[in-house]
Amino acid sequence: MDALEALHSRSSVPRLSEPLPSPQMLENIYKAAFRAADHAVLRPWRFLLIKGDARLRLGDLFVDAGLANDASLNSTAQEKLRRKPMRAPLIVVCISCYKPHPKVPQIEQDLSAAAATQNMLLAAFAQGVGAMWRTGSLAYNAVVKGGLGLSADEKIIGFLYIGTIDGGTKQLCEPDIQAHFQEW
Repeated sequence: MDALEALHSRSSVPRLSEPLPSPQMLENIYKAAFRAADHAVLRPWRFLLIKGDARLRLGDLFVDAGLANDASLNSTAQEKLRRKPMRAPLIVVCISCYKPHPKVPQIEQDLSAAAATQNMLLAAFAQGVGAMWRTGSLAYNAVVKGGLGLSADEKIIGFLYIGTIDGGTKQLCEPDIQAHFQEW
C-alpha cells in the first residue's frame, strides 16, 4: 500500500482475532516506530509485547487495579476487566521513557513516543493487519504501571491491540479539511 493511501484511509479495527501477523509483518510494525519524529534521536520509548498466557496475567493485573480503585467491584465488572486483554492475540504496551536532556522537554518525548505508536498503527494498516490503540483509565493506573514494571519517569502512551481483522473497521466520514486549517 502506498504511504499516502495508508495515511488517508487508516482506521481502527475494534474486533481482532488469531492468528498473529507473521514475524516479518511484526518486524515491519516494530521497525516503523523508529521513524517517528524524535528530537535529538533519544528514542524515548520502549514496548512490552503481551501475547499468549501473558494476556491472562495482564487481565489479572487489570482486576487488581480495579479492586484497588473500588474494593466493592462486583464479579461481573471484574470479569469484564479480566477479558480486556483477550480482545487481540497481541498487545503492545507503548511506554514513554523520559530521558533528561537540556533541549528536549518531557512533553516532546511523550509526543515522540505517541508518534512511534502511530507509526506502528500505520505499518499494521499498510500490511492489512488489524490494530486498535486503546488507553482508558488502566493506562494511567498506578497498579497497572507498577505491575508492568514501569519506573517513576515512565508512562503508558497506550495499549496497541494487534491481530487479524475479525469484522469491519471503524467507518470514518470524510473530514472537512477547511474547518481545521486556516491561514494566519
